[in-house]
Amino acid sequence: MASRRMGTLYIGVTNDISRRVWEHKNGVIKGFTSRYKAYMLVWYEYYEDITDAIACEKRMKEWNRAWKVRAIEEVNPSWDDLYETLL
Repeated sequence: MASRRMGTLYIGVTNDISRRVWEHKNGVIKGFTSRYKAYMLVWYEYYEDITDAIACEKRMKEWNRAWKVRAIEEVNPSWDDLYETLL
């Protein structure tokens, strides 16, 4: 999730991405994304196994910002909100 192009970034794991992004966008759960208005889904990956997803999340949270931006721009160079592609 991002607040805007090159803005604040949030990384998380969920078992239902459509529901979770909707919750972020609608401020259902107060926290980091609502505080920094990180409402745009700019990158995501699917995993069959939740342990793999959690391991990826932990790795990415240790990455420096440039690596995260590169990962986003490899699949979404214009930083479009990908939420509609989930529906």
